[in-house]
Amino acid sequence: MTLPRRQALTLYRWHDPPVVAVALLALAAGIGQFGVVAALGSVAKAFGHEAAGATITDQAGLSGTELGIGLAVIRLASLGSLPLAGLADRWGRRPLILWTCGVGLAFTVAASLSPTYWAFVAIFACGRPLLSTTNGVAQVMAAEHTPAAERAKAVALIAAAYAVGAGALTILHALAGGVLGFRGVFAVSLIPLLALPWIARRVHEPARFDVAARGPVHEPPVLGPVGHSHRRRLVVVCVLAFVLNMVSGPANSFVFLYAQNVEKLSGGVVSAMVVMAGIAGLGGLLAGRWLADHLGRRGTTALTMVGLVCFGVLAYSGPKTALVIGYVLGVLSAATFAPAGGSLMNELFPTSVRASVTGWEIAVGVLGAVAGLLIFGAVADVGNRFALGSLAAFLPVLPVTLVIWLVPETMGREPEQLWPE
Repeated sequence: MTLPRRQALTLYRWHDPPVVAVALLALAAGIGQFGVVAALGSVAKAFGHEAAGATITDQAGLSGTELGIGLAVIRLASLGSLPLAGLADRWGRRPLILWTCGVGLAFTVAASLSPTYWAFVAIFACGRPLLSTTNGVAQVMAAEHTPAAERAKAVALIAAAYAVGAGALTILHALAGGVLGFRGVFAVSLIPLLALPWIARRVHEPARFDVAARGPVHEPPVLGPVGHSHRRRLVVVCVLAFVLNMVSGPANSFVFLYAQNVEKLSGGVVSAMVVMAGIAGLGGLLAGRWLADHLGRRGTTALTMVGLVCFGVLAYSGPKTALVIGYVLGVLSAATFAPAGGSLMNELFPTSVRASVTGWEIAVGVLGAVAGLLIFGAVADVGNRFALGSLAAFLPVLPVTLVIWLVPETMGREPEQLWPE
């Protein structure tokens, strides 16, 4: 693609209204999607039976296996993101993200009315792929709306918005979960649902997609189509997504259950932990933004994945102090990862298949999270060994991070320079 054509694209800075509007959709997805993690302890208490004892079933109300299977089912539902995200390459980013966000939030609100644990799992699982797609396509739109110098910042903004939504819900549950219960916490998703028409007026279709849409016409896919020329990179991205979610799946999904039901941390302590993690996350996003544009996408991604493993193991090692420190530093690592990892994934592929690749990334990440949840839950269930569960699920990830060096560094380069369309 020639320079004049690149200049003809309407691009934005990371804080311009079209990018901020997409970030608000990511925030809404964070509120809707993270509720199951924040309120897992309340869900277990509502549908289970606590007793005096040392097992997970006694302390949480449901067994680690039941919780692991339920979380795995919810995670597996995100496999639906594969065809959904691929449709953004056909229908456009804007109509798809607005539809998935609205319907996904509606299912989250409906989950608050669940009569049983497995009904809750089923209803929430219906909304999971829609909100996963919302967050994935939000990152695609942020990357496409911005030039190289602004891209890591825009991707960081999307990650921050999602984290703010998730963190706000976590704090709400920690402080008022005893009054609201999980039903009240999930009903909060009604607020962003009602705000969606106002946000929609500010969401624009990326100019890069409009240019790509004038190219060769593709048939609507059953699954996200990615041509042979892109598949080596796709395999690397999928491997990284799998192992990353093997850690983040159980590390995020069990942490508040472990803190509140096993370690018996008070709501005030959990809230303070979340606030500290929020501050660390903000610092991580700023650091990740700088590292992505100076150290490079690959080096930052590899370094932060190692941090996720180490701090995840620390969080479940036993002492309450280790839980707080491990959780906060784990959030720091994840936040530092987001600008580099998100930018790299979007820069490695052309506009015509970028959303489809996001669908594959989400789907394979789901399988990784399910594998991690099942391993973690099954091992932790034997003698209440959360520390051993974290070692079994997290440590195998470390050598696999080396595959990042099989893809090129994309720092400072526009997608049109890598893949002319």
